[in-house]
Amino acid sequence: MYKLLLRPLLFCFDPEKVHYFTFSLIRNVSKIPGFSALFRNLYLVEDKSLEREVFGLKFKNPVGLAAGFDKNAVLYNELANFGFGFIEIGTVTPKGQVGNPKKRLFRLKDDKGIINRMGFNNEGLEIAISQLKKNKGKLIIGGNIGKNTDTKPEDYTKDYLECFNGLHPYVDYFVLNVSCPNVGSHAKLNDKDYLLELISTVQKANKTFETQKPILLKIAPDLNDQQLDEIVDIIFETSLDGVIASNTSIDRTGLKASNERLTEIGNGGLSGQPIKEKSTRVIKYLSEKSNKSFPIIGVGGIHSAEDALEKLEAGADLVQVYTGFIYEGPRLIKNINKALLKKAN
Repeated sequence: MYKLLLRPLLFCFDPEKVHYFTFSLIRNVSKIPGFSALFRNLYLVEDKSLEREVFGLKFKNPVGLAAGFDKNAVLYNELANFGFGFIEIGTVTPKGQVGNPKKRLFRLKDDKGIINRMGFNNEGLEIAISQLKKNKGKLIIGGNIGKNTDTKPEDYTKDYLECFNGLHPYVDYFVLNVSCPNVGSHAKLNDKDYLLELISTVQKANKTFETQKPILLKIAPDLNDQQLDEIVDIIFETSLDGVIASNTSIDRTGLKASNERLTEIGNGGLSGQPIKEKSTRVIKYLSEKSNKSFPIIGVGGIHSAEDALEKLEAGADLVQVYTGFIYEGPRLIKNINKALLKKAN
C-alpha cells in the first residue's frame, strides 16, 4: 500500500515538507483509538530469537531507526509501533538552531538515494529532554549528539559534554556524531588527537553517573584503510563501546542522476542505495581488522531484508535504516525481522 499509493503521492512534494507532514500524520493517526494496535499488528514481529544483547543492552530485535529522522524526540513512542528494536534521536545540539538555508533535502529517485545538507537543525537540548520525559519505555533509545554550528573550535568538547550530561538520564546509549559532512570544521572533528580528547572527556563524565551508558562513534563511509586503522586504534586506546558505520557520503561516483542535477543540488551528504557497498566495506574492514573486538551498528543503503543480512554477515551486530524507510515504508522492518527469523530456524 505504501509503495503503490502513498509514496508516489508524497514524492510529488518537497521532501522536507513531506517529512513534517508525515510526522504530523503519524502522530495524529496514532491518537485515534485502535490505530497504534493496528500498526503493531501489521508490522511488529516479536520472537525471542530476534533479541540481541549488544554493549550491555538487550534489544528486542536488531533493526533500528537511524538518527536524523526524529531529531527532537517527538515521535519515538509512535514509531515504536512500526516494529523497530531501537530508535536513535538527534542529532541534538546544546542550543536550538535552524540549520542550513533551504532548500536542503533532495531525492535521487532513480538512485533510491537522498542528498541532505540539513546542518544539525534541531530545537536544542532542553526540548529533547522534555520530549524524552514522555518515554513509555517501549524500546531502547539512543542519543546522537553534536556541536552547534557557531561554536568556536576550542569549545567543541563543551557542546558534546553539555548534551551528554543533559541526556544521560533519558537515553540508553550515546553516539558522538563527528562525521556529518554538513557542519563546519569537519576536519577537526576527524583529527585523531581531537577525537581522543573528546572521547576521554565524555568517558570521564560518564563515570560520574551511577549507571554508565555505552558511547559509540559514528564514522563516515569515505574513510580509506589508513583512516579506518586509526579508528580501530582509537577504539582500542579508549575502550569505546562501539562504532556506527556509516554516516552519509560526499562521494558522487556512479550515480544515475545527471551531472546537471547534481550541480543543481550542490553539496550535502548522500544516503541510501548508492552508499550500500561503501558502508558494507567499512563494516567488513573494521570487523576483520579488529578481530570483531567491538560492536558495530551497520547503516547505509538498507532497502531490503537482503541488504540488512549483508550488513550483519559483514560483521554488524545491529542495523539501522533511514533512507530505506522513506523509500520502502514500514514493511521494510517487518521483512528484515522475518528474514532473520527464517534464517534462525
